[in-house]
Amino acid sequence: MENNAQLIAKCEALAKEWLSPAFDEETRNAVQAMLDNPDKTELIDAFYQNLEFGTGGLRGIMGAGTNRMNKYIVGMATQGFANYINKAFPDIQPAVVVGHDCRNNGRLFAESVADIFSANGIKVYLFESLRPTPEISFAIRQLGCQAGVNVTASHNPKEYNGYKAYWDDGAQVLAPHDKGIIDEVNKVKIGDVKFEGNKDLIIPIGGEMDWDYIQAVKEAMVDQDVILRQKDLNIVYSPMHGTGRVIVPMALRSWGFQNIHVVPEQMVIDGNFPTVVSPNPENAEAMTLGMKLGTKLNADLVIASDPVADRLAIVCRNAKGEWEILNGNQTCMMFCWYIIANKKKLGQLKGNEFLVKTIVTTEVIAEIAKKNQVEYMDCYTGFKWIANEIRVNEGKKKYIGGGEESFGFLPFDKVRDKDSPASICLICEIAAWARDNGMTLYDLLMNIYKEYGFSRELTINVVRPGKTGADEIKQMMTDFRQNPPQELGGSKVVLWKDYKTLEAKNADGSVTKLNMPDTSNVLQWFCDDGTKVSVRPSGTEPKIKFYTEVKDPSFKDAADYEACSKKAEQKIEALKKSLKL
Repeated sequence: MENNAQLIAKCEALAKEWLSPAFDEETRNAVQAMLDNPDKTELIDAFYQNLEFGTGGLRGIMGAGTNRMNKYIVGMATQGFANYINKAFPDIQPAVVVGHDCRNNGRLFAESVADIFSANGIKVYLFESLRPTPEISFAIRQLGCQAGVNVTASHNPKEYNGYKAYWDDGAQVLAPHDKGIIDEVNKVKIGDVKFEGNKDLIIPIGGEMDWDYIQAVKEAMVDQDVILRQKDLNIVYSPMHGTGRVIVPMALRSWGFQNIHVVPEQMVIDGNFPTVVSPNPENAEAMTLGMKLGTKLNADLVIASDPVADRLAIVCRNAKGEWEILNGNQTCMMFCWYIIANKKKLGQLKGNEFLVKTIVTTEVIAEIAKKNQVEYMDCYTGFKWIANEIRVNEGKKKYIGGGEESFGFLPFDKVRDKDSPASICLICEIAAWARDNGMTLYDLLMNIYKEYGFSRELTINVVRPGKTGADEIKQMMTDFRQNPPQELGGSKVVLWKDYKTLEAKNADGSVTKLNMPDTSNVLQWFCDDGTKVSVRPSGTEPKIKFYTEVKDPSFKDAADYEACSKKAEQKIEALKKSLKL
């Protein structure tokens, strides 16, 4: 392992290469400032590695350096992607869709991507301005393109930007294309990048695709009659400064909802996200303005999409009439229950339908599917894996919904990524159905717990930035593998799963193989009382994530919710102590 002096020397050598005329003056000045600074922390973080083009693309802090998001790193990634596309489709002129969200430099990066693709003979459909992630996925399929790129860092802090690579099915790339693209990207040097675009091959798209997408979203509707009866449902919506500001209200109106209010401060497109600490719907703070307006207007529910409009957050009134923020497991569970229950009631289930959830998402969804004799599938975290299940079952089985705990859901198959416009419309239909049956969303949630069992989930994020943080996260996973826990919070562990080796070890010592399409750096531990803990390093942020799920069989009805929740929270605190968090 290199010592600090060697690391600094390596980073200085790499940085000096960025002082050449191949880089613009602003970049050269930023790099020179790092070299001149006696404190080498920024230099090391910017140059200690190449920002990895992983299976989902790129994501990183914006700035100069090999480990930063900038037009040169984006350029090399795009050149490698273009090389792979041209090799994969030698007999046609390939076409791609390029879009971006509201982040700083988003338009600059998107136009650079379009220029490079076009310079390599690839036709580019470039969205005229920011658009939701699901619409990018939809457009790839709608236009029959071979690939796509969305410039976005999803819900990361404002300092970040990113680059998601999509394949011809509208999903983020998977094997064998992911590794093939990475190999091509790793071959590219800055001098190989064709930055000068061919404008004749760049076609702007916008309003027409919006219309087609909104029409497609209506396919997620289950029961239009209930919407017609409850069209005055009082809805407050926030796009969190991002791409949902036009599409989501338009989609809601297309479904028949007429009483829609928006949070004015968060309708402003701004990559600095001035009204929130972090533009992440998982953070309760991000919903403050929406709840404030919801109280003023006596709204039935408050909804937000993240800046790229692929994930959603839902706030409803609890038994006391106070605002209650639902977590991602609860919303996913509610979607799955409603789709199954009401499609069954309306005679829309033919027996070949299936749901998908990720392995870290609540097991209550599995219970709902089993009890209603609907097939469900477990997959890795990330919607590319949900999209993969849709793809491999296309033409054989009917996909009716899938989601994950991190506030993402996809209720129809015209899109192959999480889709907040469609999901927001559907949750409003569910709220309308609940009101039509004398309930709130909260009441419905309690009924689901009553029938299928109570669980409380919490994701614990341990943030470790920079090189030292990456090393620490790597060591934590090594330690857990070498010394797996035997008990967690006082509960005996009876099953250990390692998705890197694809092995499951049982309490009796027997080992079985895990049936998954690929390996992943994830560990899971299951206890004799139903407790589940999953551990994985984040693929997009400098953190390691611990997903906890605790059961409580004493839950009988809504009156038990508060007490069961408190007991579960105490149990989760005990889990944290067992894991030394």
